[in-house]
Amino acid sequence: MTPIRQKFTITGQVQGVGFRPFVYRIARDTAVSGTVNNSSAGVLIEVQGFPEQMTAFSHALQNTLPPLAKIVTFKQETIPVVLGEEDFIILKSTGGVGHSVLISPDVATCQDCLDDILDPTNRRYRYPFTNCTNCGPRYTITRSIPYDRPQTSMACFPLCPDCQQEYENPLDRRFHAQPNACADCGPSVWLTDGSGTTLAKNDDALKQLATALSDGKIAAVKGLGGFHLVCNAMSDTAVTTLRERKHRPDKPLAVMVPTLDHARHLADMLPADQEWLTGRHRPIVLAAKHHPFPLAKQVAPDTNFVGIMLPYTPLHHILLHDFAAVTLHEIPALVMTSGNMSSEPICLDNEEALERLGDIADVFLFHNRDILIRTDDSVVRVNPVTQDPIFMRRARGFVPAPVFIPKKGPTVLGVGPELKCTLTLTKDDQAFTSQHIGNMSNLETLEFHTEILAHLQDILQVKPELIVRDLHPDYMTSTLAEDIGKALDIPVMTLQHHYAHIYANLAENKHTGPAIGLALDGTGYGEDGTIWGGECLMVVPEEMDHQRLAHFSHIALPGGEAAVREPWRIAQAALWELGIKEPGKYQWPWLTNFAAQSRFLPQILKKGINTPKTSSCGRLFDGVAALCGLIETINYEGQAAILLEKVQDMTETGIYPCPLQSDAPISLNTLSLVRCVVEDLEKGTPVPTIARRFHRGLINGLTKMAFSFASVLNIHHVALSGGVMQNLTLATELPQALDAAGLIPLVHRQLPPNDGCISLGQAVWGQRRLCLKA
Repeated sequence: MTPIRQKFTITGQVQGVGFRPFVYRIARDTAVSGTVNNSSAGVLIEVQGFPEQMTAFSHALQNTLPPLAKIVTFKQETIPVVLGEEDFIILKSTGGVGHSVLISPDVATCQDCLDDILDPTNRRYRYPFTNCTNCGPRYTITRSIPYDRPQTSMACFPLCPDCQQEYENPLDRRFHAQPNACADCGPSVWLTDGSGTTLAKNDDALKQLATALSDGKIAAVKGLGGFHLVCNAMSDTAVTTLRERKHRPDKPLAVMVPTLDHARHLADMLPADQEWLTGRHRPIVLAAKHHPFPLAKQVAPDTNFVGIMLPYTPLHHILLHDFAAVTLHEIPALVMTSGNMSSEPICLDNEEALERLGDIADVFLFHNRDILIRTDDSVVRVNPVTQDPIFMRRARGFVPAPVFIPKKGPTVLGVGPELKCTLTLTKDDQAFTSQHIGNMSNLETLEFHTEILAHLQDILQVKPELIVRDLHPDYMTSTLAEDIGKALDIPVMTLQHHYAHIYANLAENKHTGPAIGLALDGTGYGEDGTIWGGECLMVVPEEMDHQRLAHFSHIALPGGEAAVREPWRIAQAALWELGIKEPGKYQWPWLTNFAAQSRFLPQILKKGINTPKTSSCGRLFDGVAALCGLIETINYEGQAAILLEKVQDMTETGIYPCPLQSDAPISLNTLSLVRCVVEDLEKGTPVPTIARRFHRGLINGLTKMAFSFASVLNIHHVALSGGVMQNLTLATELPQALDAAGLIPLVHRQLPPNDGCISLGQAVWGQRRLCLKA
């Protein structure tokens, strides 16, 4: 029998995930000879043996992957036999210009490594940086490709003999685990006070930190992608103090508990909630609060949900273990919120944390493994109907995994919007959307955006041929796009905010045909100069054709941005549109605190002074919530809508009318909902009943609007996007209603429906524009 030799070229997430030792093991099992190495083209394998051996090798290669590996392309070809070859060896990595390799996101601690740190006889007992090829940091410590130790922040930690032996043994699970280390050769931790004076080192630092937290102290803890601000989640005093110091009065705070059993004491979890909590991604999971809720009331005061995560690094596992040992409470729960002041990026290094968090934290836990790329925790909630994820924020654990888009094309940069900003770079048929960057309202966030753009270009080894920005001329990202365009001498194009939402949805779903788009959010600069946000659109991605079909009723925003901060202004403006100039039987709730301003409002509405018009769905929610007396001023985006959703009486079957107005321009009469709310309030109808009727009425109106246009245009798919689609009521019931009407709803599953998806829509639209011009 004659031997044959074959070459395999494999691309995807195949470096830094134990792929070469996996290949080595199956080569030994099938008794073939050859080589394997990492290269800029992917993993290159040459294998030689008899036909039955080669068949067995190829089958195992495609069907028994390492836990973290993902194959994108698999090329197999026959090449000449190498005479005299007897062994199978692993070659050193080779570089090159361009590459087809996907970097693994950071991965939660695997069970094997957890067993190591919990075993008193193991040399990594309680070592907070334990990892292997199946877990640990990747993206946050990677400078460039190939993913080898010299290209990571572990380059400054020479391996000790024991770790070196593991690193070089193909049969060891730490073979070429680039962050491999132990207490003798790797990073270490230490605890300081607010002045930077060291209080304890190594294991004592973690034990003393646990004690400080149980005593009510607030800590800044350096983790995987940045700093967390941490306190005892059972302590009303500690949580309130953290809120006061961080200037975050109401927005929910995430908590971390040691185990899934502890999480079950906090929330009534769906099976999918538990899968997300215990999986390798370990995001914050928004789960329905258990009643009675055992944590401090101020952890999540506005919502029926609580954000929970389980430990995802050895440091977290050890800290929670120690905290459980010293706390007097039944549930060892720690608030773990981003280490920043509101609107700023998460802190990255030790000196930065001391400077920026010095007025918040009492103690600091530092370590000396540099974080190269700051990355927040991801936040996910589960759609209880479909069990699909709804991303609230996409970052750690998911970035830089790409969204695979329908067609290949040139590299385009989407710079993102102003709020909840991300950026996206396309490469062939992949779109790389960055981690959550934040609100582009300060220089720190602008610098973060610049850092991530430079890093993604470097690790992807691409340069954009086109930049796409938002239509709004005053966004910081708009200015940034123009500056980058001039620097690189490439064109810059604009795409309206809500079209970008729908293009993003269609790209995720690989839908290339025409679709009706319902884009529902708070704010987007419209093509007509008004503020859009409740839009029915038609989008044909193959032809880059789109148009606005209809929109919500216009409401004035008295005072402009002041109305966004004070939703009572929106409520009164909506009443003005309905001809209701003063209170009737129902007294307007805001008259107690804003009587003088309320009396002045009709004058500016009549004269049209600083009263921009909006069709925003988010502002409609704000106005109705204020009208119902749930809120007068907001402290964070979406607060009013969260409160309105929370109070619903889910047993209520009533529904408010929300008809489609056929007069040009066509609009959904959402003011009809407001009129019904007022009428019910005049009758003394309970607010929970009103809230439910409002939600049901809006869903019914949206469904009828989509169906009307779908029938006329012979379009069957309806793409749903925008921040309002994070409202669980709309996220679950609107797709059901569309399906019942014979339409096919398309939803986001890989990116958030909020503005975190805008950059993807910009980039794929721009890529298609270039392809059509070619």
